[in-house]
Amino acid sequence: MALDKPYADIPGTTVFDAEMSRRGYPLNQFCMSLMQAHNRERFRADERAYLDEWPMSAAQKSAVLARDYNAMLAEGGNIYFLAKIFATDGKSFVHAAAQMTGMSEDEYQAMMLAGGRSPQGASTGSASDASAGSASGVSTGSASGASAGSASDAGCDRYSGGDD
Repeated sequence: MALDKPYADIPGTTVFDAEMSRRGYPLNQFCMSLMQAHNRERFRADERAYLDEWPMSAAQKSAVLARDYNAMLAEGGNIYFLAKIFATDGKSFVHAAAQMTGMSEDEYQAMMLAGGRSPQGASTGSASDASAGSASGVSTGSASGASAGSASDAGCDRYSGGDD
């Protein structure tokens, strides 16, 4: 039985609710494994083999291999867990957020420093359009709703690589 989701049509946003949490659990657990150096090394050595050790859907694995963060979000990925992937790649949060919005890093940073994207500018009109953000260039992630790319994050570009 599907739950009534009055928030299903928030333009440009994928809401991480209980259903998305269940869908994304294997993907998010994979991401958390990257907190350990030996797992990052194994992943970098053979991404497909490492992914195949996790009970992720084919769509989740394909999204990881393509580094399609919007698709990962649509498959239940949580942006804070997905950060482990781009950190493993040596990429910043700003880099990933810019990619999700179809902007360059400089354009994304300038937009965020100017106050962010206008809610009207991200409007797509329907929940199905919003979930197709990677195809339409509209961010389906919560990167603009999180502090990604804000002035306070600009100095925190790299993951320390520690074994937290």
